[in-house]
Amino acid sequence: MVDRTKLPPLPSIRAFEAAARLESFAKAANELGTTAASVSYHVRQLEKQTGLHLFVRHPHKVALTTAGAAIAREATAAFAALHASFVRAQDQDEARLSLTTLPTFGTSWLTPRLGLFRARHPDVAIELELSAEPQALGDGRFDAAIRHGLGDWRGLRSVRLFPVLFMPLCAPALREAAGGLENPGKPLDVPLLGRPDWWTLWHRALGVTAGPPPERFGTSLAAEHLVIAAAIAGHGIAIGSPILFRDEIAAGRLVPAHDLVAGDGRAFWFVYPVARLQSAKIACFRDWLCETAAADVAAAQNLVDRAVILEP
Repeated sequence: MVDRTKLPPLPSIRAFEAAARLESFAKAANELGTTAASVSYHVRQLEKQTGLHLFVRHPHKVALTTAGAAIAREATAAFAALHASFVRAQDQDEARLSLTTLPTFGTSWLTPRLGLFRARHPDVAIELELSAEPQALGDGRFDAAIRHGLGDWRGLRSVRLFPVLFMPLCAPALREAAGGLENPGKPLDVPLLGRPDWWTLWHRALGVTAGPPPERFGTSLAAEHLVIAAAIAGHGIAIGSPILFRDEIAAGRLVPAHDLVAGDGRAFWFVYPVARLQSAKIACFRDWLCETAAADVAAAQNLVDRAVILEP
């Protein structure tokens, strides 16, 4: 007895639909990337399960029976609707780019420039999430990321944007009070802000072995953009990126408290799964991002060229 509660196997339905539409097992096999014998097998399995004769077989072609023709119309319409749903989903996916990036990069550098991307690509909406920890790519949550490091992430294509550099930065009113930064043991009238390890590395770039003592530091803040906000407010001398905060320097809200620029060999990278190399939305964002980052690097080229790069 035929079991009417079970749907026939999808491979059998697919083989039948192609053979019915093309009126040939051989042509169906070519379309499906298989053999005519395989198509014939799947069709026979379908006929066995349904108890229906679906084709009249001739030496060089096949013809649908009345039952076969009725099923073929529905099968072709169903596969066409399924194909259309995939196309719609792909179009919707290409219209939305989901990014994850570092809080300081996203807040201080990327967000103020995203309007320029939207003006060039109004058909691509950006969804941006900030995270201090690297987020997984390839599980559907995020299309791409901006990370810092050496660019060697397995399974990801990495495109270098600009180096991680840092130098002392402060509000213009504190520039004079920053005298004596070279000597970590000398008392300062204002506190230091930012990462102690960057301050230590910066002093090493000066040729000073010891870093600043703990009593030199003021309020501890969790992210570089918060450190810079405190420096702009006149709360201390920050250690930060002259590239990320080029706009603040250009506007006069920040000035270098010392001319030495240091780096730790890392860089900011745009990364995305190797499997997404053909994605148009990723490609257009990558190209815009690289162009924008290159303009900022060119504007700060004198700082990049004279930076002293040391390993942590």
